Amino acid sequence: MAASTHTVTNQPPPLVGYDVYTADRALTEGVERHLDPALLDEAHTELSELGRAAGSAQAQEWGVLANGNSPVLRTHDRYGHRVDEVDFHPAWDRLLGHAVSAGLTAAWSRPGGHLRRAAGFLVWTQAEAGHGCPLSMTHAAVPALRREPELAAFWEPLLTSRTYDPGLRPAAEKAGALFGMGMTEKQGGSDVRANTTRAEPLAEAGTYLLTGHKWFCSAPMSDGFLVLAQAPEGLSCFLVPRVLEDGGRNPFAIQRLKDKLGNRSNASGEVEFDGTWARRVGDEGRGVRTIIDMVAATRLDCVLGSAATMRQATAQALHHAAHRSAFGGLLADKPLMRNVLADLAVESEAATTLALRLAAAYDDGSEAEQAFLRIAVPVAKYWVTKRCTAVAAEALECLGGNGYVEESGMPRLLRESPLNSLWEGSGNVQALDVLRAMGREPAALDAFLSEVGPARGADHRLDGAVKQLLTELADLDGIEGRARRLVERMALVLQGSLLVRFAPPEVADAFCASRLGGDWGHAFGTLPHTLDLGAVVERATPRL
Repeated sequence: MAASTHTVTNQPPPLVGYDVYTADRALTEGVERHLDPALLDEAHTELSELGRAAGSAQAQEWGVLANGNSPVLRTHDRYGHRVDEVDFHPAWDRLLGHAVSAGLTAAWSRPGGHLRRAAGFLVWTQAEAGHGCPLSMTHAAVPALRREPELAAFWEPLLTSRTYDPGLRPAAEKAGALFGMGMTEKQGGSDVRANTTRAEPLAEAGTYLLTGHKWFCSAPMSDGFLVLAQAPEGLSCFLVPRVLEDGGRNPFAIQRLKDKLGNRSNASGEVEFDGTWARRVGDEGRGVRTIIDMVAATRLDCVLGSAATMRQATAQALHHAAHRSAFGGLLADKPLMRNVLADLAVESEAATTLALRLAAAYDDGSEAEQAFLRIAVPVAKYWVTKRCTAVAAEALECLGGNGYVEESGMPRLLRESPLNSLWEGSGNVQALDVLRAMGREPAALDAFLSEVGPARGADHRLDGAVKQLLTELADLDGIEGRARRLVERMALVLQGSLLVRFAPPEVADAFCASRLGGDWGHAFGTLPHTLDLGAVVERATPRL
């Protein structure tokens, strides 16, 4: 009998049925480093359970289905009544429900809550990134609402609930709620002070009617939204519920859904307000100051989301190379491929380590840590989110032509990768925010330098980079035009200091030799060949 022409050989098994959490040593070690030892056993158990779910065939299938069946807008019912609802594939609800039940919106009142939630967010969004949007905004709305104790008393238990309760009903009738946000308008973009949406005061104190539009409104099927509008005293923050207390629909016309490059499972819409009831949050004219706490938290989630995408892309590349043979041996054993894989692993670990450090600062809550976050969050948001696309593209290439095929999952990661760099302020906005922090809050830069300080003397390349950074910081001439380069240096110095202090020597050595030592090319796979690259690859490779 003739041999079959369709025998499948030399194809890696799917990366499925594994624990996403315990397979990531940079992540597990970071949790152990920052979390109170008394909480570690419980945290490891919870995160490992979530990791097994994220690595399961079921969760991976949910991700495929949610992205392959984009949300559909229904503006009217069959009788012509305006309904403005968005229909999602059931896989979306399963992903979101699992995330809510795992506590990914419930960090604010739990010991070590931000670190545990950050680790969980990094683990679970590797299964599917799009539903991280409503999770992030729901989590981030809490500090803004706390500026109004009455609002916080009602909404916070719903936002931090572990019960996923979809559907548009009065919030008082629900066991859990989700929040969205609407700041951007078509004429202003990031320049929110150019917003034209008007807020007219009503007789009842703190209540208004809004008239205007939002060019980007994320997760429009949420129960409530924080939005910006122009009140008599200036730009102010408002809470807009989708459904009013009496069960009637608040005017909230979804004009269309955005047809996006990636993030296909998540709905982003253009909405119109026409006599839309709203409750003011914070003082009139202080809208940016009120909502900035929400923005800071969602920016951290941009870092976490990018770290998750980088880790998943790197894990897929490592797994493929560990099982695929070419030119007489495994790809992972080929010196040049090993260099590429090690370079990806170093970038991924640096992102994870920095993201967890920021989350731990939220849990600490001290004045010094708050000052550190003021500058470190935009630094990290700028750099980590930009590195994500480069990592996703290189990891895809590691799979060769197979990586370019949708079934591999790599194209979805690549399409998703630029999003967090755009969300919550693009690169220029982050760089300028760093300059503002340095100019207006000297304690922020002091806190940043204090974080870098403990690594002094541990690596001469890091010491040299710190010295060069200090020289640049002292030169204010033309600083805005070179802000991106300055913030990039700040990010690399911060990542290097963390890795020198906490990562294995081979990882820290590879990072400092390349990112700080000047011996690095313009593409991945250009690490100095004398480094212990095998140990770096071994540390990062997921095991089934």
